Amino acid sequence: MTAPLTPPPPPHHQPPNDPWAPPPTSGGGVGHLGYEPEKPSGPGMKTELIEAAVVTVVMALLGGALLGVLWWWLAPQVPLVSDGSAVYFRDTEGEQAVGVDGTFTLLALGAGALSALVVFLVRRRGGVPLVVALTVGGLLGAVLAWRLGVWLGPETDVAARAKEVGEGVTFSAPLKLGAKGALLAWPLAGLLVHLGLTALFGPRDPEHFEHEQPKDGYGSPVV
Repeated sequence: MTAPLTPPPPPHHQPPNDPWAPPPTSGGGVGHLGYEPEKPSGPGMKTELIEAAVVTVVMALLGGALLGVLWWWLAPQVPLVSDGSAVYFRDTEGEQAVGVDGTFTLLALGAGALSALVVFLVRRRGGVPLVVALTVGGLLGAVLAWRLGVWLGPETDVAARAKEVGEGVTFSAPLKLGAKGALLAWPLAGLLVHLGLTALFGPRDPEHFEHEQPKDGYGSPVV
């Protein structure tokens, strides 16, 4: 008879939190870091420049033409009258001239906010070229709207118009933008609204968490 065999001891396992345990390896024997290298995000500079050029042209031409027509249509008329030798305001205490500037400013602010919203919905990402396009396109659109409104409005030669209508007959003054600072309302509104929308609802950069890297037993990342 032989003595019963003693079962072999179980294999030695390293404790799960052994500070001296080697990092886990993949099939190729190289330590697996647990994360992948970052990939470049964004459409690329060439695409951004093309989009910025399109935004600038559309805002300057289409937006400027629409704003100019609305300003000519909604701005109050400034009544004038001639006594045969000079031209005077029909209502000396009227605020029509201030209303002309105010109408342009409000329309320009609305155009800037609307253009920024449309650009953000079409392309939910910021970028320097797009910001420059909103600023330049808004300024060019405001200038075009100003000149178009003046062209569509009443005759700019007040003396000739007064002579044509006759003495004591009321006629409208030319459409005039007294406060040239109103031309900045569109680009400023577009810039601020777009930056606000991008900050609130734009894409976020991927965050790197510490647990993505292997650590030793003391909680420090393994280099």
